[in-house]
Amino acid sequence: GTRGVCGATMSWQSYVDDHLIASGNVTKASIVGITNADTWATSPGFDLKPEEVKALISGFSDASGLQAGGIFINGDKYMFIKVENGKELIGKKGAAGMCAFKGNTFVMIATHDDSIMPGPCSATVGKLADYLIEQGI
Repeated sequence: GTRGVCGATMSWQSYVDDHLIASGNVTKASIVGITNADTWATSPGFDLKPEEVKALISGFSDASGLQAGGIFINGDKYMFIKVENGKELIGKKGAAGMCAFKGNTFVMIATHDDSIMPGPCSATVGKLADYLIEQGI
C-alpha cells in the first residue's frame, strides 16, 4: 500500500496489515470505533459483531460481565484474564489469546494463535495504540 507523509494520513487498513499482522506477533486484528462499535479496518474473515465489540468496550470500565461470561471475539470465546489501567484487556483460549487496547476514539482488538506468545502480541498492539493515542486519536 501507499504510505502517507506522516502516520496520521495512513489508512486504517494499513495499520492492521503493515503494523500488526506483518509483525508476526498478531494473527488477526481489527480497529473499531468506540462510539458506534463500527469497524474501521480488519483482517479478512475477522468479523466482529457489534454486540461483541460493545461488551468488550464496557469491559474496560467494568469487567464483571467478561469475568462471568467470557470475551467473545469473532464468535470465539476467550477466558477473561485481566484489564489494566482501563485501557488494556487480555483474554486467552487455551494457548491462543486476545488483547484489546482502548484509545480516545478507537479500540484495537487482536488475536494470536498458539504459535505466538501473549507478550509479543500485547506489546505490538499496545505500541501502535499508544502511538495513535499520542496523535489524539
